[in-house]
Amino acid sequence: MDGYKKNSHAVYDIKYHVIWVTIYPYKLLHGQIAIRTRELIRQGCEARGNTILQGSVGKEHIHLLLSCPPSLAPSKILQYLKGRSSRLLQDQFP
Repeated sequence: MDGYKKNSHAVYDIKYHVIWVTIYPYKLLHGQIAIRTRELIRQGCEARGNTILQGSVGKEHIHLLLSCPPSLAPSKILQYLKGRSSRLLQDQFP
């Protein structure tokens, strides 16, 4: 059972491919904003116990391949990542 993760009640290998775009079709994610976005997503995933298998930050969208525990719903994972990163980015880059 190589490649599977375990917790006290389950053996799992859950992966989500997530793509999200900016609200408006502006190419906002470049330069320092893209670097800071990448850092915030990494920090948020570490805090929640998610593993980023692959990811990229484009100019107007973000791709992620996440490995997550079964106790977390995909909608809650994204709600946390998008909300936290958006709030911190807007504070830093008004």
